[in-house]
Formats: sequence, structure tokens, C-alpha cells
Amino acid sequence: MEINLSIIIPLYNEEESLQELYGKIKEEINENDLAPYEIIFINDGSTDGSLDVLNSLQKVDSNIRIINFFRNYGKAAALSVGFSKCLGEYVVTMDADLQDDPKEISNFISLSKKDSLDLVSGWKKERHDPLEKRVPSKFFNYMTSKMGGIHLHDFNCGFKLYKKRVVRSLQHLIYGEMHRFIPLLAFWHGFSVGEMVVTHHARSYGQSKYGFSRYLHGFMDLITLTLLNRYKSRPMHIFGSFGLATFFIGAVINVYFLIIWILTQELHIRPIMLLGIMLMVISLQFFSLGFISEMITQKNAKETVYSYEELTN
Repeated sequence: MEINLSIIIPLYNEEESLQELYGKIKEEINENDLAPYEIIFINDGSTDGSLDVLNSLQKVDSNIRIINFFRNYGKAAALSVGFSKCLGEYVVTMDADLQDDPKEISNFISLSKKDSLDLVSGWKKERHDPLEKRVPSKFFNYMTSKMGGIHLHDFNCGFKLYKKRVVRSLQHLIYGEMHRFIPLLAFWHGFSVGEMVVTHHARSYGQSKYGFSRYLHGFMDLITLTLLNRYKSRPMHIFGSFGLATFFIGAVINVYFLIIWILTQELHIRPIMLLGIMLMVISLQFFSLGFISEMITQKNAKETVYSYEELTN
């Protein structure tokens, strides 16, 4: 039987909210005729009673699937495994803390069909989070939009809808903390991406598992992704650019001292002269790195994964 909807829910120590969350999801599915469906709960090494609650839910609903991590691997790992296991034509990801409203699921699907979107990202326009989380988040979203070339208001929102072809193409790219950049990765792979305002509720139970450090890690990941996207298949372009820059500066310094030596027949070693020589040597190293990287890229080109689909009558 083909599955219409897969709902992937990573969780870590959310035992108080799981029963209520399942009830709301089930209500949304029944009201909008979203069956056949599956709900994939990914227990990310919880140390409370979350797994016991999930087991009790599975006994009353055979559409529930449980993936249990033996330790805490993080949200990206949970989503990557969920993407590889889901069967639905539409895939929804959401958090387990009741801050995402399951009533938005049918709206996600409607917008995807209406605007032919492969990925619809949630936008928590009115957030029930403290100021120290909202301000860094706005700055992070602004920088990601500028550097990534796609404008979204809320990259960090975990409430998203995907078509199956998107998760199949991206599942191998979701690692570390790359889950924040899934819309960016989808856009770079040629998929159509949009966003939708979603209701954001205040946390009912427990506390957030994320601290300020995630934004610092996020910026480093953003730089990594941007460089990989632009230069992965042509590394000489970036290493060569640095090489040309250092070679030019070093050459100007050395020519200056060459002219002084020709005019005065005297030459005294100065720190800036040593800097010029050092820059020339560094430029050769940049060119060497670029050349070696190009050889590695050519060797691995046959392993490159492309996003595509074969259409038949």
C-alpha cells in the first residue's frame, strides 16, 4: 500500500508531550483525510520514559514506527535516518515539544500543491521564545539568506513539508548540524522552495535542548556549505584566487626592493622584504593545493550524486 503522508518526529526527553502530540496529529489526519499515513518517532537516546510512551502508542496504532537511537546523536542524524526510512509521497518534519501545531499539516500540503513547491518551510512569525533566542535567530536567518541566495524568514524552524524526491536526494547530506540548512541544500539542488507562516505555541513541558552555541556552529557550517557549493567541483578557483592575491602582493613588494637595489646598489634586509618573499612562497602553496584538489575532484567525479527523476509515459 502506498503511503500518502509520513510524519517524522525527532525527540529527546519529551515523555510529557508525546501522548498529547499524537492525539492532535491523529485528529488532523482524520479531519482532512490524510490517510494512508505513517508517524515515525525517532527517539534520540532519551533518558526519561519517552520510549515507554512510544511503545504504548504503537500498540494502539500500527501506523506508528519507532526508531530508537542507543545514544544521543542529534537532530540531523535523526532526520537523515528518518528520510531514509519514510515511505510517504509527502514528508512532514516537526518537533515533539508541542510548539508546532499539527493542524498546519493540511495547509502545508495545500500550499505545496497550489504553488508546485517541493519544499515548504515553516515561518514562526510570532515566536514564543525569549529575546536572547529571537535576536540571534533573526541575524542568522538574514546572513543565511544573503549568503545562500534564497530568502526565507526562518531557516531554523523544524516544521517543514517535503516531497519524497527531496528527502531521497538530500538524505546523505544531513549530518552534524546541517539540518538547519535543508531549504538551502534543496534550493541549490534545483528544487522549488517556499515558506508558510505557522502557529508557534509556548513550550508546555520541559525546556529547550538548544543553547546559544548552536548559532556559532551554524555560522561555521554556513561558511562550509557556501564554499562547498561554489567550489567543490572547481577547487582551483578558490585556491588559485588566494594564490594570485598573495603572489601579486609579494611581487609588488619584491619589485619595489629590486628597483631600490638597481638605483642605489645597496639593499638592507627589512621585515617587509621578508614578508614579500614569504607571500611568494605561500602563493606557490595555494596553487599546489588547488592542483592537488583538482586531481582529487577529477578522480571522484564519477561518484557525484545528482538530483533528477526519470519521467515515463
